[in-house]
Amino acid sequence: MQDGHALVLGGGGVAGIAWISGLLAGLAEAGEDITGAQVLIGTSAGAAVAAQLGSGLPLSELLARQTDPAKQAAEIAADVDLATLGEQIAAYLAGVTSPAEYLRRIGAYALDAQTVAEAARRAVIESRLPVHAWPDRRLLLTAVDAHSGELRVFDRDSGVSIVDAVAASCAVPGVWPAVTIGDRRYVDGGVRSGDNADLAAGYARITVISPLGLSSPLPSPMPLRAVIEQLRDGGSDVVVVAPDAASLAALGANPLDPSTRGPAAEAGLAQGRAGLHSAA
Repeated sequence: MQDGHALVLGGGGVAGIAWISGLLAGLAEAGEDITGAQVLIGTSAGAAVAAQLGSGLPLSELLARQTDPAKQAAEIAADVDLATLGEQIAAYLAGVTSPAEYLRRIGAYALDAQTVAEAARRAVIESRLPVHAWPDRRLLLTAVDAHSGELRVFDRDSGVSIVDAVAASCAVPGVWPAVTIGDRRYVDGGVRSGDNADLAAGYARITVISPLGLSSPLPSPMPLRAVIEQLRDGGSDVVVVAPDAASLAALGANPLDPSTRGPAAEAGLAQGRAGLHSAA
């Protein structure tokens, strides 16, 4: 067990980005700023927020980038109901017998999907990030190889641009295109785990900020509840923060709808101001 704090930021669409941003700002206002953790681990929406935290902008400015229309990223709207998407993916996975096969099947599903062009999606990610360079601090961003199903963890030593790393981590199968990096294609790290909190194993203190919470509507070979139990069995002090009732209402059924950003950020801000409370 090593001393230190790992901050894990999970997936949840553009609404999730806004909610995490608001939550972190609210916690800081309450005197519980947790953004100085020794390592940031980001998956999907959490990857975008982790990269934004690495930009050096204050939390107040990152929050404004979610609530002020003049500062918001140029997103592409997607009409997606998470529960329905989860059912579609589950049907595609019928007969799968192993986690490795599960992830390869998801990769095939992503590669078969008709989506917007990679360049158009990459432009969205560019607009989300205030700085297009890796920070000096330890930042881990997750994605899954669409062909092999293997986890890929990007950091500043990977030889991959932070824009491409975030784009890969945010490539929701069936919604956004798989991301080409070198001769490989990658999909959302959330297909392995909505939060990939297992990567924080060994840290004395772990805080997991999970927009999808402990009962995600999306299937996963590594459910958060099981991962948290393993981390605690390993001796880590784990706090899990999931949306409260007001935040769930603000996130809505379609967290990929850009119009959710303002309400989700404000709900996260209010939840954060109430202090750090664990959902499990």
